[in-house]
Amino acid sequence: MGNGFNASQWIYQRLMARLCQQIVRGELKPGEKLPSVREIAAQAGVSPNTIQRIYRRMERMGIVEIRRGQGSFLTENTEELERLHVQLRIECIGEFVKDMKDMGVSPSKIIEDIEKYLKQ
Repeated sequence: MGNGFNASQWIYQRLMARLCQQIVRGELKPGEKLPSVREIAAQAGVSPNTIQRIYRRMERMGIVEIRRGQGSFLTENTEELERLHVQLRIECIGEFVKDMKDMGVSPSKIIEDIEKYLKQ
């Protein structure tokens, strides 16, 4: 039987995360036209349907505007872009804290270690 691993879902999540990271790093600018669905699909070696799903999800999130006949564009709404940035930071912190707790590290020790790390 299966182990619950769904390769297509993993690829979808990784591509979605990569696009979001490009946005928050400023590699994609507000109002900028995004690469075409076919272009990204070819680069990533996935079906254009996968990329189309990602763009539609990003549109529902308010960070992409799909303009018929013109393509997909990053929103110029800086509040939505900031909301994405905050969401990604919280997700990263959540994963880190979960990993640390799984190793048996106390919250106070996590904070202490972070402070030491930031001073390096």
